[in-house]
Amino acid sequence: MFTEQDLKELLEYKAEHPVISLYLNTDPAEGSADAYKLRMRNMLKEIDFQDDFNAIERYFDHEYDWSGRSVAVFSCAQEEYLRTYSFQVPLRDRLRISNRPHVKPLADLLDSYGGYGVAVVDKQGARLFYFHLGELREQEGVVGESVRRTKRGGGSQALGRRGGVAGQTNYSEEVAERNIRESADFASHFFAENNVRRVLIGGTEDNLAVFRYQLPKSWQSLIVGTFPISMTASHAEVKGKALEIGRQAERRRETQLLQAVITAAAKGRGGVVRLDDTLAAVHEGRVQTLLIREGFRAPGYRCQGCGYLTAQKVYQCPFCGNKFDQIPDAVELAVRQVMLDGGDVEVIHEIGDQVDFGGIGALLRY
Repeated sequence: MFTEQDLKELLEYKAEHPVISLYLNTDPAEGSADAYKLRMRNMLKEIDFQDDFNAIERYFDHEYDWSGRSVAVFSCAQEEYLRTYSFQVPLRDRLRISNRPHVKPLADLLDSYGGYGVAVVDKQGARLFYFHLGELREQEGVVGESVRRTKRGGGSQALGRRGGVAGQTNYSEEVAERNIRESADFASHFFAENNVRRVLIGGTEDNLAVFRYQLPKSWQSLIVGTFPISMTASHAEVKGKALEIGRQAERRRETQLLQAVITAAAKGRGGVVRLDDTLAAVHEGRVQTLLIREGFRAPGYRCQGCGYLTAQKVYQCPFCGNKFDQIPDAVELAVRQVMLDGGDVEVIHEIGDQVDFGGIGALLRY
């Protein structure tokens, strides 16, 4: 189970020897364990690190249970370092070698699938779920007073009299509203305890409107979608619907963020686009949100002294005077630095042909 603490450890780990970062899609619906092992071996045979090859092969032969849809392995055998993480969402196959773990795919994973809180509500209660990286991590429920209705035609029809339809209807509505208010309060505590980043709510349109209104504004602002669903729906149905709606909302948010970055950069205030200007902002610690196109890589240069990154070939650092090393992927190091600085990383999956921001940009703190 991958946690924020795991990510922090990976971000901070720096080895004196090469670190092998292997991402492997192991979706049971798309192939067998033997087929995935063969693909893993074919990826690893391209590198000349026999000890790491053996350590990774042992993990897949004896420890991995093949129940997940993807797995990430980080190995530095010379320093006896091996970290493995299984995920319930797919990841693309890839292999990287550096002196640090390759974390860019994990930034994309957390951006797309991290921290979903889901509330399925009706007039009597709510079912609450916390999904993280496609896995159900927590669930709770709350049930209030039964909402009873009398049959039409019984008792007096006079307004407000015992047995009257109008009086009973008003009472039923009061009970339902009280139940939903209590459910919203319970949900607020559930979301806070699980550090939820996004909220989705399911149920009928009328119930959702009341539930949303009863939530504190801080949680209302995190609602990314709603959907119709029965209170008796299975966990798998809730998860499937929530992730589908969540992905759609995430794509809309990515489009809005990208437009905000492009607009801010055009005004010369609060945003930058393209590699060199973005790397300069990363070095200055000004990046609040880093945006990168999915799969974007770019070579660059890193100062041996202060770590300054640039896309330009230079021989002496303007900040500390040291020499530069050429690096295969400056974007990976930018992602790492922004996350270490407490910023956010957003991976843009769909970009229109008319949008050109150079594959990378940022919203700035100042």
